[in-house]
Amino acid sequence: MKRYPRQLSAGENNIVIALNQLEVAKIYEGDTRSDIGSEAEKLQFANSINGLVAKFIRIDFDEEKQWEMLVMKRLFPMDFRSMEFERRELIFNVFEDELAQLHKAGFAHRDICRPSIMAGESYDNIFLTASGLRLIDVGISTLQRQVGGPIFERFVEQELKEISEFKEFFLNR
Repeated sequence: MKRYPRQLSAGENNIVIALNQLEVAKIYEGDTRSDIGSEAEKLQFANSINGLVAKFIRIDFDEEKQWEMLVMKRLFPMDFRSMEFERRELIFNVFEDELAQLHKAGFAHRDICRPSIMAGESYDNIFLTASGLRLIDVGISTLQRQVGGPIFERFVEQELKEISEFKEFFLNR
């Protein structure tokens, strides 16, 4: 697998690199099967509701490397086990409330728990940070206005099941 300078992670379609101490960039190089504009729109939508989803900063282009970049605020994940149960419980309650706000506004993340056939940890897209739980990678997220009510409700129902499973994982680890 090709490694990039300052690489933080690699997903199915994209690499994330550190630009500096404050910013990361999701790289769009060649045919990534992802649409940078759509992902930026979903980040901006979610960011307008609350701070649960990683903060969008800008879309940029690296002339030297010839790749598009979705630039976001850099997060520094912590291990769940570094916090007492009571604090994790409070943090989870805030997470649940913020997710409900996103659902009510018409945003579903759709990648809370990775399918077992995909590489990586089950909850790779949920980071515990000093300011609470944060969601990353909105590549397959959807807005209700894009898919309509019935499909959106199915996505939310699935997401609520995944959140229930994540709660057990997060609180009882």
